[in-house]
Amino acid sequence: MKNNIKLISKYMMAGSVVLTSLLSCSIDEIADPNGPSVDVVSNAATKTQLDELAVGLESSIRNGLGVEVTASGIMARELYLFDADPRNTGDLLGKNGIQLDNNSFYSTAQWNGNYRAIKNANVLIEAISNTDAVDVTEKNGYLGFAKTMISYELIQILKSYHQARVDVSDPDNLGPLLEISAGFDYVIQLLNEANTDLNAAGTEFVFPLSTGFSGFDTPSTFLEFNRALVAVASVYNGNGQDALDALDDSFFNLSGALETGPKHVFGLGGNDQANPVFRAPSESAAEPNNGDQIIVHDSWINDAEAGDTRVANKTAVRPDPSIQDDLSGAYETRLYASSTSPVDLVRNEELILVYAEANILTTNFVEAANALSVIRNSAGLSDYTGALTQSALTDELLRQRRYSLWSENHRMFDMWRYGRSQTLPKDRSGDVIYSSFPIPLSENL
Repeated sequence: MKNNIKLISKYMMAGSVVLTSLLSCSIDEIADPNGPSVDVVSNAATKTQLDELAVGLESSIRNGLGVEVTASGIMARELYLFDADPRNTGDLLGKNGIQLDNNSFYSTAQWNGNYRAIKNANVLIEAISNTDAVDVTEKNGYLGFAKTMISYELIQILKSYHQARVDVSDPDNLGPLLEISAGFDYVIQLLNEANTDLNAAGTEFVFPLSTGFSGFDTPSTFLEFNRALVAVASVYNGNGQDALDALDDSFFNLSGALETGPKHVFGLGGNDQANPVFRAPSESAAEPNNGDQIIVHDSWINDAEAGDTRVANKTAVRPDPSIQDDLSGAYETRLYASSTSPVDLVRNEELILVYAEANILTTNFVEAANALSVIRNSAGLSDYTGALTQSALTDELLRQRRYSLWSENHRMFDMWRYGRSQTLPKDRSGDVIYSSFPIPLSENL
């Protein structure tokens, strides 16, 4: 068995680059016998091919998203996935003490998807260094974009696996797996390198991206996304002041629209994909959607404050309770309206919560409370009136993150990084709480 990262790289080198429309493009999923090979693009890319590589990279960051969100949500007791696969109600909940499998879909799908995207970014970086089709200013724009996207993928890996292999540009000489703190140090360093690149990319360059990056498609506006990721990685690494500094240069706005931010976009056309977290709603008791449904964990409903509009906005009562494998739930997801609804990479709502957390970390408790009140008010709740202490504010922070970021791959990591994983509810006698996915078997060979 070969290392998955090596297989991803060698598959791409043996195939060709797929150059399709700017709305749906992937350079690592389909081999086009009439398209340019990775080797050709890496050494003599045209401006059009560089643009296609950038669009392909944007497309590929969606790979593995569905499993990433649902598997972590199950482990964090946010939701159940009731479908035909017993591992969703067995393995991921530690049924009867079962251990997580390092060669199952939940340990490999996200990992492979993230590293395919990172490989795409590395192909773009190599192509930039070996072409004369664009000037130095434009090269800096592509470099800043690619490094930022690598960083985004590494953040997702570190959250889910608590380790990441960051040096993968040479598939035959892969770097070591880094533990979480060193991994976030690397991510922040890479984002800062991208910051330098983007600042040297001029004012006329426009990234050839989808509508998901509308408002974030020039070096200066994309840089706001870059700085948002620095803020996220900094609070994950326990550094509040660095997060606050980064937020100053991001699109964070304490009084701005919560939904502002770059997004994954989806479609139903060729070479595109649907939103993998959307589930069709049940229409009636006679026609419930029982075949493949995201069921809301009862604790998320029961623990909500009265009047919290996020409950009604994100979930709905099922026509009849759903039961599977000795588990049950009366609510199902309404997080996304359709199979083409966008999914946020990071949005202002999350950044306000990052701002609150950064202020807690720097003991600016009044400002942290103000930020938490903004989130509470947006959900129809009154201002925070609890104690202005680190303990009380952290409790409130995690509560607001729980409801604002439900089913978005945050809860499992949040509970772990605050040492609270074992406070999650166990649904059956003998169940086990897990806080990360195992590194895939092939990565250890």
